[in-house]
Amino acid sequence: MTAQNDAAVPQLSQEEVRTDLSTREARLKWVIVVDEQLPAGRAVNAAACMAAAVGKALPDLLGGHGHDASGHVHPGLPWAGCSVLAADAATVHALREKAAAKAGIFIVDMPEPAQSSRVYDEYLDRLAGTKHEDLTYHAVSLVGPRNQVSKLVGKLSLLL
Repeated sequence: MTAQNDAAVPQLSQEEVRTDLSTREARLKWVIVVDEQLPAGRAVNAAACMAAAVGKALPDLLGGHGHDASGHVHPGLPWAGCSVLAADAATVHALREKAAAKAGIFIVDMPEPAQSSRVYDEYLDRLAGTKHEDLTYHAVSLVGPRNQVSKLVGKLSLLL
């Protein structure tokens, strides 16, 4: 995966796209880390919105469509899987900073204004008026080399 952090659109290499491997064997790892203090609805919203952004940026992360025995089509899902983990707000922010300092990790985040604004242009205005260090992150999504992502999130537990 080649990516520069902070808005670069990565490209997955052929070696990284392996639909024949267990999610634990894949070279790529995808995690979403959510602020454990968020109400359930906001936590799920953050994860879903970031997953949509990851899917758009990394379409090769999605496997091909499947067909069941009755002939119904089931859209492709992420072949690498995605663990949804929990952390406190300070850890989510620090995790984003640490990930941004590493090459090859694609980051999608959910800053607080994204969930408190009802109009997307309002969100963009609020974001533009807030310094990076003053943002509160409700969640962060990381996609990158398994060893690097695992080192960053290794001590975090699944979101319950």
